[in-house]
Amino acid sequence: MSTDDEAVFRDALQGLRRGDFSRLEPLFVEKPGGGRPAIVEWCEQGRFDHEPEALAEALSCASFNGRTAAAEYLLKRGVNPSGGAGTGMNALHWAVNRGQLEAVRLLLRHKAPLETRSSYDGTVLGTAVWSAAHEPRPAHAQIVKELLEAGAKVTDAEYPSGVADIDALLRHYGAS
Repeated sequence: MSTDDEAVFRDALQGLRRGDFSRLEPLFVEKPGGGRPAIVEWCEQGRFDHEPEALAEALSCASFNGRTAAAEYLLKRGVNPSGGAGTGMNALHWAVNRGQLEAVRLLLRHKAPLETRSSYDGTVLGTAVWSAAHEPRPAHAQIVKELLEAGAKVTDAEYPSGVADIDALLRHYGAS
């Protein structure tokens, strides 16, 4: 491994710990011509073997950025579907916040817990509803619906949210 390679890896570790997820997105993107993302190559090289917390944050970063191929790879390697929560939110919280529908679906298939609370005291559904009201993304209504269908407790969401389609879903699932 070159000195430059090691410096990039160390920078990535620091970025994962700090939650620099937007900046780190290129590490989760497949290389031109079908090459594996850097994060996958580093896992294959064993570079995360003594960095389990950073690897958990890598799942949160992949979920934040909607990089489902990298997220699935990490899940298959045994990374907890909650991912890391060093930023105060775990992988599923970030996926719902950012409107990453496919990442949400992937994490739900891997049984990511729905009722874990973030540092803001919000569950995943609460985070999705708050995000739909304050940082809206096109997939938020579908994400809220799928979380409710997966068994998220409707009582953990702020109601009314002020977003008509979100409030209609919450009412349908029992909000009062």
